[in-house]
This record gives sequence, structure tokens and C-alpha cells, in this order.
Amino acid sequence: MAHPILSALWRNKTGPLLVATQVALSLAILANALYIVQVRQAVAARPSGVAHEQQIFGVEVRRMGVGTHQEELALQQRETATLRAVAGVQAAAAASQAPLTRSGNYSGLTTDRKQEVMQANTTNYVVGDSIVQAWELKLVAGRDFLPNEYIEVDLNTSREPPRVAIITQALARKLFPGVDNVVGKTMYNGSGATAREQQIVGVVERLQTPAAQIDERGEFSTISPARVTGMPGNDYTVRAEPGQRDRVMKEVEAALRAASPTPIIVRTKSLDEFRSLRYRADNAMAWMLITVSALLLLITASGIVGMASLWVTQRRKQIGVRRALGARRIDILRYFLAENFMITSAGVATGVLLGLGLNQLLVSQLELPRLPAGYLVAGAGLLWLLGLAAVYGPAWRAASISPATATRSA
Repeated sequence: MAHPILSALWRNKTGPLLVATQVALSLAILANALYIVQVRQAVAARPSGVAHEQQIFGVEVRRMGVGTHQEELALQQRETATLRAVAGVQAAAAASQAPLTRSGNYSGLTTDRKQEVMQANTTNYVVGDSIVQAWELKLVAGRDFLPNEYIEVDLNTSREPPRVAIITQALARKLFPGVDNVVGKTMYNGSGATAREQQIVGVVERLQTPAAQIDERGEFSTISPARVTGMPGNDYTVRAEPGQRDRVMKEVEAALRAASPTPIIVRTKSLDEFRSLRYRADNAMAWMLITVSALLLLITASGIVGMASLWVTQRRKQIGVRRALGARRIDILRYFLAENFMITSAGVATGVLLGLGLNQLLVSQLELPRLPAGYLVAGAGLLWLLGLAAVYGPAWRAASISPATATRSA
């Protein structure tokens, strides 16, 4: 059957070429679009390292004017005690930032004071209480900070970092490749004579940065123990009891305002909200790509139906003659299905090459991973099925034409 089909297609090349081109473009775009969606959704679903994100929220307290270093330290202690006294609060800690907030402090790290090129850029969580306990981070090596390791820093007079730090596994692998246990190792903030030394006392499994980059840099995090003053307010993180977060957020705001002798501004935001805002653009892009893919498939199917219907109209006399010579309905149906399968296969073969080329462009320009072969195989299968389903209606109508009617109307 292949030879007569090819002969017929060769005599009328324009229509088949258009359909094959449409299939090729659809496959190239569909495979890459769905892969981008999968990659982005996987990134958006990554664990932050915080054990129970739905229980965590941040508290931002801002006030006019600041006191002395000791007055501010005492104020932090009172505010932390106020937070912990609210019913439903399981843990509260002073923390300079939170994961996924897109706003944080970053610095370069080396493992040798003489190095001029930074080995990694890390975000620094400066905490006044145990963030390991507050966020229930998973320690995989070493320990949490000891009470005497929390230093007091007045930003008006000094910016000297603590002497110890906890880092993530991802950062440990970057700084000390091939080393199984980095506890006790030394790292440096900056380089040269001004580099500031920190000893690693613990390693947590993961803790995303505020930016939550899509590659390994999204987990290059450092935790430093310090109670910091010299800022126009304080930031805290709170873990509420399961199911109590929204109520606790409201009561925390009211409690802080009631306990403050001066007017203050209190803002709260849940970690769920931070995650939603961080990946809002990614989710919007995913839905856009899904919509474009669905429309592309619809247009491709419509093109196949329209072209097949045109072919049936043009071949009514040929169909009638074949029926008069004894061809069965199934023979006519099989002919059109085989013809469409051959056209679709040509489009699929071209689409695979286009898809690989498009992915190579995306890899070089957007640093995306290479497209797995499974996406092209699945896309090819989908377009084959779509092509057969789209041509089935016109093919069945062709098979249903009676010989007398076809030959008389031709």
C-alpha cells in the first residue's frame, strides 16, 4: 500500500508538506514547553529545609528611633518573650531573613585566606536564637550553637561576624569537595588580610536561600549566631501549632503592639505566602506554556481534519471507482489512516530534529538541562494518536460513500 500512497502524495505535495511542517513545529515546541513546565514546577516544589512550612511565619517590627545597644538587646528579649507567650506558639527566634523571601544578605566565601576568587556566594542567616529548633532543620553533622556562641553586635560600631557557623550540605560540598565531614573546618568571609574566619560546627541537610535559585546555589546558606542592634526594628520567625497559624499571626500582632510603650509597625507574612510570591512568575509561565501547547495541538488537529476533508472531496471519483471494483469500507479507511500516518511520521522525524535544536538553544541561553528523550518520544506518540484521531472522521465519511453516488457526482 505504501507505493500508491507515496505516488498520490508526490502528485499533490503542498497539502502533505503543510501538515508535516505543522506536526514538526508542534512536536518541537510541545516537547520543550512541557519540559520547561516540568522543570519549573519541580523547582517550585523543592523543600526549603524548614520542616513544616505551613506552620511558619515571619514577623517584622519597625519603630521610630532606636536606643542604646543594651536597650535594644533588652527590647529584643522582651519581644521574643511576648511572641512565645502567645497561645499556640511553639517556637520563636530572632532571624535576619527567611527562605524564599527574595531579600537577603549575601557574601563570598573561601577556604584559604590567600584566595582572591570566591569559591561560593552564600546567604547569611543571622539568628539570635536556635533557628535549627525553630524551623526544625535536619542536622546531618555536628551540633547546634552553644549559648555562649551567640555574640552581641552593634552595627554602629562593628560588623565582626561570629566565630562559628552552621552551613548546608550543598555549601559544604562546594567549599570542600570530596570531604565527608567538614565539621571543624575553617572558612573565610572575603579574601586577603581582611577575610573573617569562621569555624563550621554543624551541617544541616538543606536550607534554601531567600532567592531560591534554580541550581545548587539555591542552597548555599550559612547560619551565624549573633544578636544584632543598630537597625530600625527587629525581625523574627515563629512556628505555630498545626492548624493555628492564621489565628496566631493575628494575636502576635496584637500582643506586640500592646506590649510596646511606643507606636510600632508590625507586619506578618507566612512562609506559604513567601513561596507563592517567589514562584508566581514561574507558575504563570507554566500555565501560559500549557495553554499555548493545548492551542497548538488544537490547531494541528484542525489542520489535519481540514486537509483530510479536502482530500476526500477531491478523491470522491477515485473512491467510488475503488468501491465499484470491490474495495471494502475498511480498505478505504485503512488507506486514509495509512496516508496520514506516513505524513505525520515525516513531521515527527523533522520535529525531533527541530526539538533537539530548540533545546540546544535553550540550554545555551537559559542554562536549562538537556531535553530527555522521553519527552520527544511521548510527544511523537501523542501527535501520531492525534493525527489518527483527527483523520478518522473524514476517512470514515470517505469509506461510507457509495460507488454510484461517488461516480455520478464526480
